Amino acid sequence: MNTTVLILLVLISSLLELCVLVGVLFFYRRLKNSERLMNMLHENQNDLLQRIEMNARLEHEIVATFGQRQVELEELNTKLEDRAQTLRRLLEQAEGISRSPQFLREIILNGRKKGLSTKQIARNAGLSIDEVELILAQNVPS
Repeated sequence: MNTTVLILLVLISSLLELCVLVGVLFFYRRLKNSERLMNMLHENQNDLLQRIEMNARLEHEIVATFGQRQVELEELNTKLEDRAQTLRRLLEQAEGISRSPQFLREIILNGRKKGLSTKQIARNAGLSIDEVELILAQNVPS
């Protein structure tokens, strides 16, 4: 009986060792999977950090370019305002010239030479028909 117990004990301990070995292999495999997963996460994290750095550089370039564009727009706005002021001044001069009696007289006489009616000349000159007739009457060749 002694030998039987001894064999039984050896068998039980072998089975226990085998179970421990299977457990160790199972945990080793899980450890390898976890290590592989950690490596993938680390690579993904590095890729993400590189993308973030690239986006930060692009954002910095965009902000710098935006500042330059703002300065250019301000310069263009100043130039545009100067041009608008010049055009207003020229327009005022043109209106002054177009309302001068000598200019209106020339418009009326040229309209008559072209054969326009008094009504058409008055409309073109922005005057009343009576005013046009008065100017034409003053310039009748003697």
